Amino acid sequence: MTAHPGPVQPTPGATSALRPVALDGVTFAADGFFGRWQRRNATGTLPHCIAQLEVSGALDNLRLVTGEATGGFRDMWFADSDVHKTLEAAAWQLASDPDDERLRAFVDATAGLLVKAQGDDGYLNSHYTVVKPGLRWQELHYSHELYVAGHLIQAAVAAARAGVGDDLVAVARRCADLLVDRFGGADAPPGIDGHPGVETALVELFRVTGHRPYLDLARRMVDQRGHGVLNGERFGSAYLQDHVPVRQAEEVAGHVVRQLYLLAGVVDVAVETGDDELFDAARRLWDDAFGRKTYITGAQGSRHRDEAFGDPYELPADRAYGETCAAIASVHWNWRMLLATGESRYGDELERALHNAVAGSTSQDGTHFFYSNPLHLRTGHDGSHEDAPSQRLPWYSCACCPPNLARLVASLHGYTATTDDTGVQLHLYSAGTVRTAAGEVVTRTQYPWDGRVELDVTGPAPFTLALRVPGWCTEASVRVDGVPVDVRAENGYLRLHRDWSDGATVTLDLAMPVRVVTAHPHVDAVRGCVALARGPLVYCVEQADLPAGVVLEDVRVDPTAAFEPTELPGVPVALTAPAAIVPPGADALYRTGAPEPAATPFRLTAVPYFLWGNRSPGPMRVWIPTTTAG
Repeated sequence: MTAHPGPVQPTPGATSALRPVALDGVTFAADGFFGRWQRRNATGTLPHCIAQLEVSGALDNLRLVTGEATGGFRDMWFADSDVHKTLEAAAWQLASDPDDERLRAFVDATAGLLVKAQGDDGYLNSHYTVVKPGLRWQELHYSHELYVAGHLIQAAVAAARAGVGDDLVAVARRCADLLVDRFGGADAPPGIDGHPGVETALVELFRVTGHRPYLDLARRMVDQRGHGVLNGERFGSAYLQDHVPVRQAEEVAGHVVRQLYLLAGVVDVAVETGDDELFDAARRLWDDAFGRKTYITGAQGSRHRDEAFGDPYELPADRAYGETCAAIASVHWNWRMLLATGESRYGDELERALHNAVAGSTSQDGTHFFYSNPLHLRTGHDGSHEDAPSQRLPWYSCACCPPNLARLVASLHGYTATTDDTGVQLHLYSAGTVRTAAGEVVTRTQYPWDGRVELDVTGPAPFTLALRVPGWCTEASVRVDGVPVDVRAENGYLRLHRDWSDGATVTLDLAMPVRVVTAHPHVDAVRGCVALARGPLVYCVEQADLPAGVVLEDVRVDPTAAFEPTELPGVPVALTAPAAIVPPGADALYRTGAPEPAATPFRLTAVPYFLWGNRSPGPMRVWIPTTTAG
């Protein structure tokens, strides 16, 4: 069987500590958390995205170029990227299910359309071909031309690795060759787009083809940023990631998705070129992003106006933007940091984003989505605008998130396990099987609902099995064939080295008590509040679980109370605890010396954040005021 590498595949010469297990080597069990998610993606999200490409006009925009459609250009000027992301998702899905003829027909037909729409020189962008043919490459601060090209290339990388869509690979290479010709020369104009993304695509195309100019162009693009060459008139140069050279940057800033896409490319370039200075910049910026500017759910971006990072500790729950694409980009960046270093903290953040910010963006039927992801939806919130809805919507005018979700989830098994010279490392836990040259690991678990992970391990020779102990876990134990093993976590991993040729069952127990979490004192927005978490999941309170007539903002919780797991329909583990309802007592906006009204006790129920909004639209909050709050 031909191995299908996943989304990130460093070359043998890259300075990566770990190597991803090929997609063929990881299979999620149908009844596991990730297995159910992938099936929902395959049967719900991906077909929905394909249908919406017709409804939105994204495919017709390309048909305008070929003369197969009439009328005007529709939707966003970068809508071609929705087509490319959906193609990428379809390619990853075909790697897992090569017999899906409808999906293969979509890939072949759409690749054929791109062949016809591509210019003789390799240029492919329907908006600039139809609407602004005289302004190609002239509006890079705004045009998204290189961003769109990047998603085309990433779709081709997925097709090449999945063994489908030969036409798509040829189209992308012609496009990439055009980029090299135009922007790769010593005297060429700066080849930087206001929206990064092409950098990591070029590196992956280099990894597929071995063609060095693609890598060289990606490195050139990284180093050309930060010199103020783009027109930042509207939101400033930080929004465009053109305010400071990457190697000198001390903090993440500007549009979150653009920053994180750029940093994913920075890591790719650094490990392929052995550039320690560049990688040190990525590490420094990671420390800032996750030390001062990330929500408890793993979401990032606290400003709606420019979809941007805020100041350090500027993390308002009710004004959180937390774009879904930013959470996806966080997964991409953290996976690359994990591969480069083998450090568990990157796996921790990957897990947090996946189980909360990413998982919460999609409805349980897989066909409705959040674009922004607040941590508090107030009573009386209008919720009718797509930038701040009170429930998931089937599509958006800027539809970047749904197909982005489809491509991530279709390739999710590519972010689970790695190998190195010592053996196999498991970073994410879900029921399924990992097969490598070292051996096979079959996992049985109800994670993230339960902390017990049972693994049947076999292998022809001794190797080390490394199991990540999440940073939230303060007590972990391991047994082999029922016998306790005295092993301590090193750098976040329990490492078991032995001869597995006769097979053995490893039982990992990760204690999952309910955690009552407080924020750093500088996070003014949630001072006097606590959040609830259990395992990797963050919890929230929804209006649907409050007594009739109770206003969510009147709910307070005793942080010292005993929180008990319980089960609700569709929620394997909800949390309950004694709480209180404290009404405002007066209608005055401000008052002096008024005594606080008496509290009315009730039983609070909290559900996982990723499930909120599936029952009915309404108020929700992650951070809950305490009974001791002033």
